[in-house]
Amino acid sequence: MNIMAPISLLIAIVYILFCFAVFGAAVYLFVLIVKALKKYIRSKDVREEKKAVAKSLGEALKENRVRCQMTQEFVAETLGVSRQSVSKWENGSSDPNTSNLIALAKLYKISPEELLQSVGEDTTAPRQDP
Repeated sequence: MNIMAPISLLIAIVYILFCFAVFGAAVYLFVLIVKALKKYIRSKDVREEKKAVAKSLGEALKENRVRCQMTQEFVAETLGVSRQSVSKWENGSSDPNTSNLIALAKLYKISPEELLQSVGEDTTAPRQDP
């Protein structure tokens, strides 16, 4: 009796089972990706609504700077930062650190809490008092 035949058969069976396991894992991963994409696509309306309603920190900073009739250059010189930093804060590509945020609020003659509370509120929508 040839001992290599049962070993070869066993190796073939293990190889086939391994291939099924890899194929099953690939199918499972594909199904998870499809589910995630479907959920993301369905949430488009919600994402767009949040984006339209929420005011960013940058928009709040710019709104207050314009209200106080200040230029980005003036704000930058007063805080000791570059004008590009102020621009980045206002366009949302970066956020000011805590000390700069407090200095901005003081410069705009509002409290830091008021500045942060204005973030996320839609200023075009009428406020509903409780």
